[in-house]
Amino acid sequence: MNEQRPDPEALLRAAVREGRGRLKVFLGAAPGVGKTFEMLSEGAARRAAGTDVVIGIVETHGRPETEARAAGIETVPRKAVAWKGHRLEEMDIDAILARGPQLVLVDELAHTNAPGSRHDKRWQDVDELLAAGIDVFSTLNVQHIESLNDVVASFTRVRVRETLPDRILEEADIEIVDIPPDELIERLKEGKVYIPEEAGRALGHFFSKSNLSALRELALRRAAQAVDAQMLDHLRAHAVGGVWATADRLVVAVSEQSGAPELVRAAKRIADALRAPWTAVHIETARNERFADIDNTRLAGTLQLAAQLGAQVATLPAVSVTEGLMRFLGEARATQLIVGKSVRSRWFELRKGSVVDRLVRETPGVAVHVLPLAAEPPSPAMRRGRGPSRGGSAEAGAAGYLWSLLLAALVTLIGAAIFSVGAITNLGLLYLLPVTFAATRYGLRTGLVTGLACSLAYNFFFMPPLHTFTIENPENILTVLVLLGVAVVSSQMASRVRAQAVLASRSASQNSALAGFAGLLTAVRTRQETAQLVCAEIGRLLGVNTVMLMPHEEALVVESASPTTVHLETLDEAAARWAFDANRPAGRGSDTLTASEWLFHPVTAGGRPRGVFGIANADAGAPIRSDRLPMLLSLLDQAGMALERIALEDEMAGVVQLRERDRLRQALLSSVSHDLRTPLTSILGALGAMSATTPEQEAELSSMRIEAERLNRFVANLLDMARIEAGALRQSVEPVDLADAVAAALHDVRKTLAGNPVRLDLPPDLPFVRVDPQLFHHCLINLLDNAVKHGGTGQPIVIDAREDGDGLVLRIRDAGPGLPDGAGTRIFETFARFEGSDRKGGTGLGLAIVKGFAEAMGLSVVASNRSDRPGAEFALRFGPAQVLRESDMA
Repeated sequence: MNEQRPDPEALLRAAVREGRGRLKVFLGAAPGVGKTFEMLSEGAARRAAGTDVVIGIVETHGRPETEARAAGIETVPRKAVAWKGHRLEEMDIDAILARGPQLVLVDELAHTNAPGSRHDKRWQDVDELLAAGIDVFSTLNVQHIESLNDVVASFTRVRVRETLPDRILEEADIEIVDIPPDELIERLKEGKVYIPEEAGRALGHFFSKSNLSALRELALRRAAQAVDAQMLDHLRAHAVGGVWATADRLVVAVSEQSGAPELVRAAKRIADALRAPWTAVHIETARNERFADIDNTRLAGTLQLAAQLGAQVATLPAVSVTEGLMRFLGEARATQLIVGKSVRSRWFELRKGSVVDRLVRETPGVAVHVLPLAAEPPSPAMRRGRGPSRGGSAEAGAAGYLWSLLLAALVTLIGAAIFSVGAITNLGLLYLLPVTFAATRYGLRTGLVTGLACSLAYNFFFMPPLHTFTIENPENILTVLVLLGVAVVSSQMASRVRAQAVLASRSASQNSALAGFAGLLTAVRTRQETAQLVCAEIGRLLGVNTVMLMPHEEALVVESASPTTVHLETLDEAAARWAFDANRPAGRGSDTLTASEWLFHPVTAGGRPRGVFGIANADAGAPIRSDRLPMLLSLLDQAGMALERIALEDEMAGVVQLRERDRLRQALLSSVSHDLRTPLTSILGALGAMSATTPEQEAELSSMRIEAERLNRFVANLLDMARIEAGALRQSVEPVDLADAVAAALHDVRKTLAGNPVRLDLPPDLPFVRVDPQLFHHCLINLLDNAVKHGGTGQPIVIDAREDGDGLVLRIRDAGPGLPDGAGTRIFETFARFEGSDRKGGTGLGLAIVKGFAEAMGLSVVASNRSDRPGAEFALRFGPAQVLRESDMA
């Protein structure tokens, strides 16, 4: 009985999806088909139905209908990112997570984020939102799918650089947004997609009708594949039977025969014609035990060819080829099967049956393609072991015949002793013992010979006329036939039981090896220990030489080897490097650098290689037999997970150390600043009460007051930084006049600014801004103090402001040497000080406090070099939410 059970892997994937948000992708063939508009429309409908919907980021590209559709939905302000003196805006993940909506709309899923963002790609931002339980709607063009990148480039002559992994679509709900190519071209001509100048170029290149038709077909097919994969996952998780032939899925059965590569190539052609996924499967039976080296080599080559042509490759143990294929077809929900039919004699088919005929009869709903295979003589090993395929794996030799005949003779003696007591008619039953023993222990041939010998002995010694081979009573012929029948049936049953036992033993042995290997891996704590264990255990289990290489800085270094005397040649090292970089096997037995004596496999975890594992045969033979390859890959998967665990443990230990260091630093900052604040207050009070009697004393007293105030600002900076890092900032936002705020800051640092002329360029019609006056005052004081300190004595300081779109920019510029290359972002880090530049010296806290306060108020701060002359420029940018317009005050 073929009982349907839920697939554990499908159940695991379903469990992982629990608690995560759902991703819906609006997939289109090209820009301009209306993906963003459709996403906004559905988001608006969900909002009207009561769902909490926000816009994370939407690119309207100036299209009025898209802007109108987005107008009624709350938009989370974007986050400003500084890059090479430019201000770029990206989706603010933290703001969305803090807002906690039920659904967020995110445009352009394959977008590459600005350098310095938390994630390189927008789809990684979306993954973080999904992990937080937030549903996401997003848009995507088909040319951005990684697996289709080369296909699209082949006919559009345009290679898209921004791609995303296919697995993102496999986990998403997909809605196709589609319009006919002619309609899209008309929209392009009307300027609804690009401005007229760009539209003309696009029509002559990417937006040709042939390109759009091909892209449209790709989008529809890719969506169908994703839906089919999700359906299969659901069927496996819920143990639903049946083929469910909503899409074609091909399976090709391969064997060790020389014609198997032709089957694989034919399957590739059919799969390409149907645009269907396909799998090459080999059914491993007890017959595989008798494969010669040439058989194993041919089988490995066939499976490798299938993998190179894009097939999934599987090896399935089973009692018979037919049973294994039927089980695999059911699990894969295959709709088409491709098998080869060898030229067999009529006698062979009568004795052993036809696999093809049984498959055609017993696989309803599956189209079976039968391709002829050329006749070929079996290998010597197969000829010598032909009997075991039906009669058992221990076909009798001379010892088997001898022991069976001796048992028959012993039964004859026992029967003679019983017969001498009196005539017993059913003595023939005694001969079932040697016949059954011979058939089950030694196979069909020995069973038949023993049955024939027992029949003759029974006829000669116990059937009248005695001591002749004449059968007087025709009924006794039945006894002879029964003995021969028992031999045949017993051998068949024994063969099947033995085959099942061999498979069970092999499976148990492999499972035991994997379980033991996994148990050993749980005890290792370092990469070197893992490498040593992997090399030693795999070498012992597979009987091969092994080596493990891991990345150190820019090179691959041998971490461990078994035996330790292993030496890699230059070609071997090149194969290992290629396997690591390409994340594919290389070396002997692969399709790359086959001259190497080693076969290298990448050890991967989390989709990226953690190292490279190599195997080689000590006698210069093939590195590994094809039937042992699945076990090797399983062992390497476990090794990859162990390396991933160790890397995560190291990362977590580093995070714990960093947290402890930050905690101690915050405690030190708070303690030192508070301990200094009290005596500083007394010193400032005393200096303010003192008076000088001579000009020299007045100068000295003034200098002490300036330095004391400067030290007081340092202490205030320490306190402010402690508040920022502790998250203890309290804001009181109110409208602030920039001119008044700048004047107040200049007044407080007037002594520090003595000798540095300040030029103000603040238009009188500047709007008010919404900020916390105290925090903003601290930002301005620290920026002015920085300009004096690093701009040089007597050098001018320029403060100007201007409106920038819907926002506003306030700049403070000095006339010093400027910032070192690449320091625009790092200069705002805590305790950042740059040797060999005008940023050398100081505590390194002032600018970090500016950044912390600015971001707390929703502002952004950018550092760059001046474009008109040497010097640094610090810009505070106010977004539309911080600018108070007259319409807002009405």
